[in-house]
Amino acid sequence: MNVGVIEGFFGKPWDWSARRSGIDFLRNYGYQFYIYAPKADPFLRRRWREPMPAETLQQLSDLSSLCRKENIAFGIGLTPFEIYLNYNADAKMALRSKVVQLNEIHADMLCILFDDMRGDVDELPALQVRVISDVCAWSNAKRFIVCPTYYSYDSRLAREFGPPPKQYLRDLGRMLDLKIGVFWTGENIISQGYSAQHIAEVAGQIRRKPFIWDNHSSNDSRIRTNHLFVDPSSNAWELPAAAVAGLAINPMNQPHLSRIALCGYKQLLADPSQQVLLSNLCRPVAGASFAERLAADRDLFQVLGLEQMDAATRERLLGAYEAMKTNPYAQEVSAWLRGEYVFDPQCLTT
Repeated sequence: MNVGVIEGFFGKPWDWSARRSGIDFLRNYGYQFYIYAPKADPFLRRRWREPMPAETLQQLSDLSSLCRKENIAFGIGLTPFEIYLNYNADAKMALRSKVVQLNEIHADMLCILFDDMRGDVDELPALQVRVISDVCAWSNAKRFIVCPTYYSYDSRLAREFGPPPKQYLRDLGRMLDLKIGVFWTGENIISQGYSAQHIAEVAGQIRRKPFIWDNHSSNDSRIRTNHLFVDPSSNAWELPAAAVAGLAINPMNQPHLSRIALCGYKQLLADPSQQVLLSNLCRPVAGASFAERLAADRDLFQVLGLEQMDAATRERLLGAYEAMKTNPYAQEVSAWLRGEYVFDPQCLTT
């Protein structure tokens, strides 16, 4: 199974240094791809019609080159926001210009994302497939994956973006080229696992194995911003690997702390029945002293959270982690304790 990371969250994105060092981590821990798709990049989302700034384009080109060197597939997530509401000649020309510009990056994968936008549109599947077909014709990427507007059975999507057209998923799957993958987040936007029965049902609708977009450890929503989900094994997360096309893990806003969770995912994928201590997962990447500290504080971060933490506890923790001045993992914990990871209200999930 193809397993990797999609930086696809709302809120504070990773910085370029963390992305570059993250590629080494992905290689060392057996991950196979990285997809750049932060919701905070306006030129891939709400301002998609505008050219991407030259500096960002150069950073992405450099990151793409690094991925090729390290044998990690590199992807871009393009969200032509609500383009299907009026896909006229001007919109088509703007979209082609954006895809041609993205071709300069030489990405292996291009993801066409229709998530978190209005969906109560007549003929939505046909309109989206028309956009997808054009993008695929213009792009030099080797692989394409689409995120539907209704990417889960979660009723929250219909409440926020309008009721989907009848048979939306079935029609999208029928019209879409079988070579194109389809992202799916499970029964919920944030799923605690995936049953074989559920995956089989979805595969039947979209006529292909779903490519799982996993939000199990992401923390960009209103409630989850107050938590650090460093240990995915603390819940009964499971995935029938043979039944899916791949797994794209959408991590936390904290890039280094996400690596600890990613170590946990690898263990769950290798043997979900084997319990591994968080300190043992954390020690090789973050150091022994930090690993022991984090293991002791896991429940405060992952279960209790910032909003429920009293001021004295927060100050005590902040003093302990700020003392680890040269440890980037501890620095991210400190920044989180100081409230520097602010919720983005564009994120509508809980």
